[in-house]
Amino acid sequence: MAPENFTSVTEFVLTGVSGCPELQIPLFLVFLVLYVLTLAGNLGIITLTSADSRLQTPMYFFLRQLAIINLGNSTVIAPKMLINFLVKKKTTSFYECATQLGGFLFFIVSEVMMLAVMAYDRYVAICNPLLYMVVVSRRLCILLVSLTYLYGFSTAIVVSPCIFSMSYCSSNIINHFYCDIAPLLALSCSDTYLPETIVFISAATNLVFSMITVLVSYFNIVLSILRIHSSEGRKKAFSTCASHRMAVTVFYGTMLFMYLQPQTNHSLDTDKMHRGRFYTLVIPMLNPLIYSLRNNDVKVALKKFMENPC
Repeated sequence: MAPENFTSVTEFVLTGVSGCPELQIPLFLVFLVLYVLTLAGNLGIITLTSADSRLQTPMYFFLRQLAIINLGNSTVIAPKMLINFLVKKKTTSFYECATQLGGFLFFIVSEVMMLAVMAYDRYVAICNPLLYMVVVSRRLCILLVSLTYLYGFSTAIVVSPCIFSMSYCSSNIINHFYCDIAPLLALSCSDTYLPETIVFISAATNLVFSMITVLVSYFNIVLSILRIHSSEGRKKAFSTCASHRMAVTVFYGTMLFMYLQPQTNHSLDTDKMHRGRFYTLVIPMLNPLIYSLRNNDVKVALKKFMENPC
């Protein structure tokens, strides 16, 4: 393709969550509430795990990082989406769109890796409780978190420029409420083989590595729990990973449900309805609730903080 044909589009138009004018204000209020709950929940987790002396273990260090990731993931998407509910022309500039996609990729990949890191943390805590603080040292925690963020950044810095190096010369209307890979690929009038291949390899690598880590960790956790003779001991050991287990089930369960459905049921509209909303708004809101309601230490810390905020 001739060089002059590349990237003639300078801005994109987002179709939004719904095209019905009468639904814009009700939807704005619904998603505003979701975003406020997400902000409150994740900022609460960050504050509690930073301020309370009893929450200074590796588990809560990783939980704080997950809250930061969830906060960033929703903030990359939600403000622009909320603004678009209130305006007629839902436009976004070319570079703003590229930045949003890069931010989304950074946070979603970081979340996938962080869940794997947290599974390893739970494996050590249950299978080697006496050596837990030695094995999962402060240095290892910082290293694992740094690698998680570095990997997320590397994915974003490779995939996002790859998507936006394509030619967009026919339509600039993105069938979504934010800049995502699938609708952008659908708009391109150049060969999408290389970007699609890079996206597929990246997504498959992330998913396979993280799921193997989680499955191997929980396989060893189950074996370790079964070796415990007392039912009370098994119950206590199982409860230490209850919150993470639920968070992993929600995250991967949703992912497998959407990507393993028959191809005839899969479209940009279902992506917009399910994947986009769930991973950018619902999961970041649910994770703080999961770790608060299923964790006695967090509930005690929250009660103490409410009684004496200073």
